[in-house]
Amino acid sequence: VFNPKLENKPVVVLSNNDGCIISRSNEAKVLGIKMGEPYFKEKDIIVKNNVQVFSSNYSLYGDISRRVMRTLKRFNSDIEIYSIDEAFLDLSNFSNNEVENVGHEIRNIVLKWTGIPTSIGIAKTKTLSKVANHIAKKKQSGVTSFIGIENIDSILEKVEINDVWGVGKQLTKFYHKSGIYNAKQLKNVSNTWIKKSSNVLSSRTAMELRGIP
Repeated sequence: VFNPKLENKPVVVLSNNDGCIISRSNEAKVLGIKMGEPYFKEKDIIVKNNVQVFSSNYSLYGDISRRVMRTLKRFNSDIEIYSIDEAFLDLSNFSNNEVENVGHEIRNIVLKWTGIPTSIGIAKTKTLSKVANHIAKKKQSGVTSFIGIENIDSILEKVEINDVWGVGKQLTKFYHKSGIYNAKQLKNVSNTWIKKSSNVLSSRTAMELRGIP
């Protein structure tokens, strides 16, 4: 936002003590720089590829985050701020035919008013909206909507189980042992298996993958 010359260039941000990498631009990700890695381990790649390195500035991030959230509230005050750079916004006040266009409008206004590019995923549940958002990040338009798509199994099949929202390392190991490797398999697992073998969180995730809030 404050240095347009960095656009399309590899950039990383370091933690408070400049010890670990806590944020990467897409260009830095392509170079293979890993999230959370100590700076000294990635230093050779960083120097070789002229990656721009910055220290974290949480007060600035917080201020920009508040600006973005205030902008989102103009579309609906019913907003759940999930983290400093992520929120769930209720779009039920718009028709199914409108929501994708609304998504583009939100993205354009946030960019215009704050200078921050965003990715927007739209779906019937939070878990599915996270999947849609993951896809949106790779699209030039920055918006993906699952509304109106009857069967998204072909999409969920490409989502590895560890990339599903709320599935951490331990759950991933558990699912792998049970033969579940992607979001489609979790979505289509039987209710009987869910009740016998998993916890409340797993049950809710499976239901949300089916489009049931």
